[in-house]
Amino acid sequence: MDEERALYIVRAGEAGAIERVLRDYSDKHRATFKFEPTDEDKRKKLCEGIFKILVKDIPTTCQVSCLEVLRILSRDKKVLVPVTTKENMQILLRLGKLNESDDSLEKVSEFPVIVESLKCLCNIVFNSQMAQQLSLELNLAAKLCNLLRKCKEKKFINDIKCFDLRLLFLLSLLHTDIRSQLRYELQGLPLLTQILESAFSIKWTDEYESAIDHNGPPLSPQETDCAIEALKALFNVTVDSWKVHKESDSHQFRVMAAVLRHCLLIVGPTEDKTEELHSNAVNLLSNVPVSCLDVLICPLTHEETPQEATTLDVLPSDKTAEKETVLKNNTMVYNGMNMEAIHVLLNFMEKRIDKGSSYREGLTPVLSLLTECSRAHRNIRKFLKDQVLPPLRDVTNRPEVGSTVRNKLVRLMTHVDLGVKQIAAEFLFVLCKERVDSLLKYTGYGNAAGLLAARGLLAGGRGDNWYSEDEDTDTEEYKNAKPKEELLKPMGLKPDGTITPLEEALSQYSVIEETSSDTD
Repeated sequence: MDEERALYIVRAGEAGAIERVLRDYSDKHRATFKFEPTDEDKRKKLCEGIFKILVKDIPTTCQVSCLEVLRILSRDKKVLVPVTTKENMQILLRLGKLNESDDSLEKVSEFPVIVESLKCLCNIVFNSQMAQQLSLELNLAAKLCNLLRKCKEKKFINDIKCFDLRLLFLLSLLHTDIRSQLRYELQGLPLLTQILESAFSIKWTDEYESAIDHNGPPLSPQETDCAIEALKALFNVTVDSWKVHKESDSHQFRVMAAVLRHCLLIVGPTEDKTEELHSNAVNLLSNVPVSCLDVLICPLTHEETPQEATTLDVLPSDKTAEKETVLKNNTMVYNGMNMEAIHVLLNFMEKRIDKGSSYREGLTPVLSLLTECSRAHRNIRKFLKDQVLPPLRDVTNRPEVGSTVRNKLVRLMTHVDLGVKQIAAEFLFVLCKERVDSLLKYTGYGNAAGLLAARGLLAGGRGDNWYSEDEDTDTEEYKNAKPKEELLKPMGLKPDGTITPLEEALSQYSVIEETSSDTD
């Protein structure tokens, strides 16, 4: 009945009546996502009627009402089949200021029309394969980048930027060709990075360092949403960026990593929005070549003098190794380097562990990121080692028992999800410089057996990667307990079928093999 009344007015009424009836329809169906199949034909005709109205010279308020109803109707995939034409797409491009002939965004009164047009395009492109193909033909990605360049410095049009970015994300998600176009032809990496800089109001203090105001206000909801959409679009643009081939590429990735470091150190309007913001930053950091992740840490600034710092000992007082320090403004410092961003990532990881669900999607990206950072950057590894695997003092409880980060990660080493337990074990192994004896000290043999078996290290040894030979410290508690620790040993079967330590069993098989090779 609603569609029939609206269709009648759209076909026969004047602009004022059309606006009123469509506003009523929009108010009633604003939250409607499932539609009655019996009214499908009426909805199709209503869509067609709205497009015919939109080509006419009607007031801006009437355009907005038409587009709001079209956005609602475009949630129904079946309705879009007859109305998704090149002509109709061009109508929405014109209303969304996506034609190259539109030079500026000066008329504030047109902003609601632009936003609603972009919302309609998001729905239509997402729900219609025909619209996706037409987007390629109409070069929609280039038009969206052009619109972004017009509005990137104007904070009062965040809604336009947000839905422009959302549509860019959808296009790059649905078409791999558009990812390449965005990356190289349209210079999407620096463009989208600048959008993030604008959303975060970044002020650079050095080439890859930004000023952080720990007492500043949180991001607004609009700035946060805009940043999240930009992060998602950037993820698609950089998803295949495993190697840096040119100096210019390296510089661009370092700038982006510096912006992402800034992102990790600020908060959104709510705790949930902050987590969503940081989650997308983590995903994007996973695409950054690991050689460019050194900008996540930086030397102390001139203002952060040693006199301002208080020391939190995590090593025995008789050791000369580096100590972690905590500044009065809660800045985490290790070996003269600002570790704030790494500390945020570590806390983010622990929160994801504590959630207890969706580990594959929510936990493995940050674990993988921390693993690669630790493998490539010594200061990051040593800082994380001090945080995750501090000198062992509790030698009475099993490694998986307790509430420390180490306990939580050790429990994950026997998780039912193969990918989760592999990356948790790999992270701890890297923190131990891929030394089997060090890993067993912190995790126990049973928990580490899966990783060691996969790497052929059940009998001991170390992994393939090289690490610095800095001193590993043992507490007095561990030194006293170490002689009593051999409660579990890797065992194997001797040729006669009896059980013996694995090393002895392997040596006996080696003797048999050598003997058999000497005989005909």
